[in-house]
Amino acid sequence: MDCPQKVRHFLGAFFMGKSKYSVDFKLKAIKRYHKGDIGTDDLGKRIGVCGSLVRKWIKFYELYGVSGLVRLSNTHYTKDFKLKILSVIEKENLSLKEASRRFNIPAESSILSWQRNYKKNGILGLENRPRGRPKTMSNYKRKKKKTGKPLTREEKLLERIYYLEAENAILKKLDALIQERKNPKPSKS
Repeated sequence: MDCPQKVRHFLGAFFMGKSKYSVDFKLKAIKRYHKGDIGTDDLGKRIGVCGSLVRKWIKFYELYGVSGLVRLSNTHYTKDFKLKILSVIEKENLSLKEASRRFNIPAESSILSWQRNYKKNGILGLENRPRGRPKTMSNYKRKKKKTGKPLTREEKLLERIYYLEAENAILKKLDALIQERKNPKPSKS
């Protein structure tokens, strides 16, 4: 695979939200390896991937068949499942790689982050947190919707106060900018 073809393959998978390598691609690599005339590192070089990734595909295929090669993006594991895995790792003294293979978890880094979070925050560290930008801002005051009712005296006074405070802040800032232009600070040279 030449470089532009690799880039197209990656970008196509990236924008479609799928695994970087298709199941067919992985199966072809595994079949090529099972012929016995090439090692994982050489095979990896020929197909443009790391040899360790080829070994990983082979191991998951041997353990789980074709379903071991299918990687679903954004898989969410429950708190109980994570706790079970961490306890098995501790009881049986498993490595991250062994645990990832046994429980069909594609990335050892996931288990590592679970361990860190568990040590830091206990069982609460294993809960799935929402990702991305929060839906609402906490200290943002929404403007009240206008209704057909007239404002009370208190509401009118509050509106007037907010307006005057904003006007005052703007005038103070403007005054500070004017003073800064009149009296520029001398540079230290």
